[in-house]
Amino acid sequence: MKSNKTSAFLIAAPKSNSGKTMISLALMKTLVNRGITVQPFKCGPDYIDPMYHTKIAGRTSYNLDSWMASEEHVRSVFEKNIPSSGVAVVEGVMGLFDGAQKDKGSSANIARLLNIPVILVVDAASMAYSAAPLLFGFKNFDENIALAGVIFNKVSGESHYRFLKEAAEDAGVESLGYLPRDERLLVKSRHLGLLLPNENNQELFTTAAELVAKHIDIDRLLELTAKTEKTAPANPPKQDKKLAIALAHDEAFNFSYAANIDAMEQLGTVTRFSPVHDKTIPAADLLWLPGGYPELFARQLAENTTMQQSINEFIEQGKMVIAECGGMMYLGKEIIDENGKREKMCGVFNISTSFENKKLHLGYRQINRDDFKLKGHEFHYSNLIQHEPSSINIEVKNARGIPVEMPVLISKNCWASYMHIYLGEEGKLEQFLAKNFGEDWQKKSALTDQKKEQI
Repeated sequence: MKSNKTSAFLIAAPKSNSGKTMISLALMKTLVNRGITVQPFKCGPDYIDPMYHTKIAGRTSYNLDSWMASEEHVRSVFEKNIPSSGVAVVEGVMGLFDGAQKDKGSSANIARLLNIPVILVVDAASMAYSAAPLLFGFKNFDENIALAGVIFNKVSGESHYRFLKEAAEDAGVESLGYLPRDERLLVKSRHLGLLLPNENNQELFTTAAELVAKHIDIDRLLELTAKTEKTAPANPPKQDKKLAIALAHDEAFNFSYAANIDAMEQLGTVTRFSPVHDKTIPAADLLWLPGGYPELFARQLAENTTMQQSINEFIEQGKMVIAECGGMMYLGKEIIDENGKREKMCGVFNISTSFENKKLHLGYRQINRDDFKLKGHEFHYSNLIQHEPSSINIEVKNARGIPVEMPVLISKNCWASYMHIYLGEEGKLEQFLAKNFGEDWQKKSALTDQKKEQI
């Protein structure tokens, strides 16, 4: 049954691996099954969870990250995208108060910023009445957080749930139901997180939605999280710059922030293409190679020599290229897998990427180049070998301002790094292009301005 009201809430947990993603997706699926419009969001820099959100909700999921972007931008993205009638579901990150520095950038930070209630997911697999002090602490730690209710996960049955419900009542937190322990709800993952949506069995979300509909009070959830007002910010004026952007998007390259794509579309047209399957890149002024899993498709990428030739010709023409993480790996000489097998890549940069001695590189990153600051996130297991340091003075720091090693390659009109950059804020992409591509971006801007004057 469709609703004429708007609800908004954030799904959080005391810690990671409590079941936030499963319950978020199951709730989205249940609401969609009711004919309710669902607008998903994801706290933090994750790029895989939003793919699942988008597939289930049928609406693009946006990242809400108060470390990578300003609070004004986060509010704007949220208010601009929530439906006039429907439900905004925000999936949290890590534990409720876990942020880059204390709770900066945490789910709690986002909940306060957006003034939306929190639904806490508690893994109750080995818990009963001890849930009471846990819930009491989360309810009372921060008076600016509205803990609207709790959903228990991995509950063994109705008897177990009665203990948990009593604990919640004594803590002053309303229990909205539970998701039972069920082996059918296992979500497969790999080293960067969940498997991609097309790799996981979608039936598990149908099963989860059926269990949610049976064991969770959806009507009460919507009642507790009803949103009384929606202040839609003004959309930024459409730029009259017809920049042609070729964006790699396939099973090997698909880690793109939705707000980045919005920013691209403000500057012109975005054409998606596949380095795995297509023979050449589409006509473009800017080539954008995002992150993904190129190592899983290294053989196909190596065999597609016409695409590699097309990219090299594009670069030889002096056109602009942005390559993030997997995109940078693709522009190197080769990718080396865990067993030492080598696959030839584009050879634009004199680098090789190896998975032989995998090491986790994880965290927020800020790149400082003169007066220009660029924020993003690094998350990979591969190592860069045989690389030459950049000749440009660049400083890289983590969220705490501590210098870290992360090569940034700038040459041949290409910008490449392991960092997944966030350029969703208004004007940020233009600033980035002007700083890194200087005359080429200015020439392109001048040409479009001339066309505008002629019209």
